[in-house]
Amino acid sequence: MYKLLSFDAGAGKNDPHTVSSLSRARYREIGELSLEEAFENFGVVGGTADLIERYFELFPEMQLYPDVLPTLERLAGRYRLAVVSNIDDDLLGATRLGWEFDLVCTAERAGGYKPDGTLFRYLIANAGVAVSEILHSGQSQFTDMVGGKPLSLTVCWITGTGRASRKQPDAARAGITRYSRFH
Repeated sequence: MYKLLSFDAGAGKNDPHTVSSLSRARYREIGELSLEEAFENFGVVGGTADLIERYFELFPEMQLYPDVLPTLERLAGRYRLAVVSNIDDDLLGATRLGWEFDLVCTAERAGGYKPDGTLFRYLIANAGVAVSEILHSGQSQFTDMVGGKPLSLTVCWITGTGRASRKQPDAARAGITRYSRFH
């Protein structure tokens, strides 16, 4: 999808900031475009972009990693916790997070997607603390590190996959459990 939006926007192929800032589409629309592009790219005949709805129907069934809730419980006593997500409010609401966050930052609320900075600027504006006091964690090198680092956010990459980082995070953790020791 990035390639499609980049081409349509007239952006260079390595300019995610331009593409993201031009995109004000809803997450469902982006999903349809992305699936359509994947079908075309892989020569899938008969596949239609409306099949993305099956993916969205599965949001209530998605499970958290087992270390997430215990880690949130440990951190909540000492820190305000926020969720920063590239989805819309309705899809976040359909996801069984099992946690009431102090701050909810969605692409819909911010009016833009990671990594262009819009969503991170929303976090910074609404966090109620200085940028230097915010620790952002995420598993995506592209959206989390590329978007957060230029705004002076401290970023911790949750690796989970064992892959090497192409960008330099402030820290890297194999899972979220060790998070409560990062400060």
